[in-house]
Amino acid sequence: MTATVVSPAVPSRLPIARQPIWTADGRLFGNEFLYRSRDGLPAQVDRWRSDRQDVATASVLDVLFGDGPPVATSFAFVNVTRSFLVDDRPLPAHAGRLVLEVVESVVADDDVLDGLQRLRARGYRIAIDDFSAAPDQVAMMPYADFVKIDCRDVHRQGAALVQLARRHGAKLVAERVADVALVEECRAWGFDLLQGDVLGPAITLAG
Repeated sequence: MTATVVSPAVPSRLPIARQPIWTADGRLFGNEFLYRSRDGLPAQVDRWRSDRQDVATASVLDVLFGDGPPVATSFAFVNVTRSFLVDDRPLPAHAGRLVLEVVESVVADDDVLDGLQRLRARGYRIAIDDFSAAPDQVAMMPYADFVKIDCRDVHRQGAALVQLARRHGAKLVAERVADVALVEECRAWGFDLLQGDVLGPAITLAG
């Protein structure tokens, strides 16, 4: 009998973390779900090669939409790479809850833009992560339901960044809301949704 070899590069049911996303008036809107290492710690996935990031995303999606008990009961924001946008990797059935959060390293070539249009037609929602007005991000804006902006980038670039992000009607999500003063600033800037440690840190889920 030939033994089955399991690649150590493909995780199985690794822990994930959940961080809440709130409306500006304090109602829970959804959660971002994040990859965690086997010991439940942040893994700095954004520094990995794209193929390893693919595996991390697949692991999170498996926990959320696989055969286990449901984890996401509202909008579930999950970081995705190019492979998931151009059909190189499968996406789960989503029941209208899955928000594909396009990481900032994705290049907006024709295949990606076609993929965004196709996925929206299939009912997936699209978010642009860490929006800083980079040309590739601006090219994806017509397909975005959400644009996420780091509060630190608003401080660096000014309110014009928020105005640009709103151009195509997407809901704006403030990221890294770190203190109560920033909550009030985000409301003044006109953000629709807020995410950050002062409103609820990312918590690794048991099991």
